[in-house]
Amino acid sequence: MPLVREALQRLERELALARQEKVNLLKLVHGYGSTGAGGDIRIAVQKRLMEMTQNGQIRGCIFGENWSKSDDVAWKLLQSHAELKSDPDLGRHNRGITIVLF
Repeated sequence: MPLVREALQRLERELALARQEKVNLLKLVHGYGSTGAGGDIRIAVQKRLMEMTQNGQIRGCIFGENWSKSDDVAWKLLQSHAELKSDPDLGRHNRGITIVLF
């Protein structure tokens, strides 16, 4: 179980690697928290991704709780990437994942 600092460092490394490999989107599995109450890592990762979106470092992100066909941003992504419609987390409101758009 990493500390928040370590988790954010790993996030930065994985995003840099994805950019190098010219990945268009990435599904992050950061977990929801071992207590079931929404852990510090999830909160820190979501905050950092929002900052990165505002700074133009990534195009955007869709948090797991919004990863459904009823979400406008998710629906647009699903229309352009039909293969994502088979994602097992789609529509499950899984707070332990985030979709990152590059």
